[in-house]
Amino acid sequence: MRFSIRLNNDVPVERFVRIASLAEELGFDQVWVSHDLFWRSAPVLVTAAAIATSRIALGVGVFNPVSMHPAEIAMAAATLHEVSGGRVLLGIGAGADRFLRWAGLEFPPPVPRTRAAIHELRALLSGQAPAGRDAEGHLRTGPVTVPIYVGAMGPKMLELAGEMADGALPLLFPPERYAHAAALIEAGARRAGRDPDAIDVAACVWCSIDADAHRARRALAEKLAYFGASFSADLLESASLEAGDFPPGITAEQVTAPMLALGIAGDVGEVADRCLQLAAAGARHISFGPPLGPDPEQAVTALGRSVIPRFSR
Repeated sequence: MRFSIRLNNDVPVERFVRIASLAEELGFDQVWVSHDLFWRSAPVLVTAAAIATSRIALGVGVFNPVSMHPAEIAMAAATLHEVSGGRVLLGIGAGADRFLRWAGLEFPPPVPRTRAAIHELRALLSGQAPAGRDAEGHLRTGPVTVPIYVGAMGPKMLELAGEMADGALPLLFPPERYAHAAALIEAGARRAGRDPDAIDVAACVWCSIDADAHRARRALAEKLAYFGASFSADLLESASLEAGDFPPGITAEQVTAPMLALGIAGDVGEVADRCLQLAAAGARHISFGPPLGPDPEQAVTALGRSVIPRFSR
């Protein structure tokens, strides 16, 4: 088994570094941080964490090729590879249309823009210019090996992850959607003639853990209220929900029990039970995502000391 944590880039730099160091101490394999628009810069957060840690892999989950050109993404990935001693993981995704509109950006459909970006990134990270570009359009720092993970929610993006990526970050809302997501990733891999077992498929769940189960659920409700309107229709349908359940201005108090079921919230026993169900469904990498709990440091400690030991690595 492999275990990772994921944080949103709303976390202050000092706290992100502290949590990354704690995760390394507790034996987690990876730490990911989002690169959502109008918050903190994920490459800067990862750089700070790389300086403070020595073993744990550090990922940006995810860059998008609309607000940041693939050439700049490749530059950031190569530099992060250098500063981390080869521990960086590159997450790429389509980007949330809602957030891109906030920035006044125009964008092509999700799958084509992500596919094109991955092709460009593969070429650039190998030290070459992308096909059809000027030969001078290559990284001057030389080739680097950086694993590429695709962040995905919808079926076509999940299949794309299987087709092209080294790893997949399927956002599982609800967590029990793992088998469905894994099957789509496997189908994409097989159509491309790839070995599905060679792809690191992270079962990405939103988790909130606390000794006080009510506090844990409240923290998850706040996160769902902010991001719910960005979830794909396919994802919500799988949980018998729809976009209208997350209207503009929704508050944590308006988040219902079916909405809370999109993630995992409760005390150690409740969280462990649902995560063990993921392992039973075939998951070999469980990634615990925000909010983690009302106190993220305490939550990471509880996950590392009380939940992970229940799995057989």
